[in-house]
Amino acid sequence: MSVVIPMRSRSGAPSLPDTGASTDTLQAFGDAHNALSVALHYLRQPGGNLAGARRKTGLALAALRRLDRAGAEGGAA
Repeated sequence: MSVVIPMRSRSGAPSLPDTGASTDTLQAFGDAHNALSVALHYLRQPGGNLAGARRKTGLALAALRRLDRAGAEGGAA
């Protein structure tokens, strides 16, 4: 007969406690960073994808505006 070793639950890792804080600012910062990184990548390519870089720069600007709006609503300096 085989020995059975009890194991912990196979459920996922425990989630972080809900502090009530919004993750919108972190998401906006990440969106802006990613969009600018991709825009720079497009510009470094031979031939330079200017249309793609312009589009990604516009997305980064929109994310920065969201970040600014979230900071203004939160009362951050």
